[in-house]
Amino acid sequence: MIITSASNEKLKNIKKLSKSSRERNEQSLFVVEGVRMFREIPTADIASVYVSETGAEKFADELMAMLGNDYQSRDDYYVVSDKLFDSISDTGTPQGILALVRQKENNLSNVLCEKIEKTNVDFKDKGLNASDNMFILIIEKLQDPGNLGTIIRTAEGAGVTGIIISSDSVDIYNPKVVRSTMGSIFRVPVYISDDLIRDIEYLKEKNVTVYGAHLKGENIYDKDFKRACSFLIGNEGNGLSDEVSATADELIKIPMKGKVESLNAATSTAVIAYEVLRQRSYL
Repeated sequence: MIITSASNEKLKNIKKLSKSSRERNEQSLFVVEGVRMFREIPTADIASVYVSETGAEKFADELMAMLGNDYQSRDDYYVVSDKLFDSISDTGTPQGILALVRQKENNLSNVLCEKIEKTNVDFKDKGLNASDNMFILIIEKLQDPGNLGTIIRTAEGAGVTGIIISSDSVDIYNPKVVRSTMGSIFRVPVYISDDLIRDIEYLKEKNVTVYGAHLKGENIYDKDFKRACSFLIGNEGNGLSDEVSATADELIKIPMKGKVESLNAATSTAVIAYEVLRQRSYL
């Protein structure tokens, strides 16, 4: 059966989920759109799939691979008329496939431990403990969806083991954030903190050094990041708040030439993250 009515409640719900973080949180769902992102979704996390009439034929191989040979008879698979699909899409050029995906509930323990046991490095042989692998980003009040999505994608590439984000930042399941991650949202553990200072202090109790990205900091290239560490990244316009920067064990900065004082949040994070990766490449 093809959905052809704009008043269909399922289509109305997709629009709500795309526009409202409150709806996403209440339903524990978010929207993933486009075939490339669809291929990245862990199959167990898929709640339902919607394709346009054109997409139903075009993406048959992907649908079969993700949902099984009998996907067309599943009660969580829906075909939508091409015109209506365009109306529920959050992109300028809809590809004809989207999914509702279950949110992953991470706690602080997940962020601290999830990847430590998965490392291929023989830490004992290097004179290190497995916990030395911890590499955490702590994000305060970030508001730009593209910045956050890029940070999550960069985090995966640089070997970050987890991300902590203050609850007053942009929603990690905002469609623009999800698209910007290019699939990393499904693989990088992210914890939403309702008390960033409390959680930073918890990290320090676990012997994780906390560095704050700050204009008054010391040159990052003079620091040793080979052991467990975390990095405070602040708001695009104002940087870190005084309260959060005060929790840092050390303040660091990226050296600048010319009249530039700072880089944007995503670029700064990339520079810091890849310096950590460079230093740890000996492992």
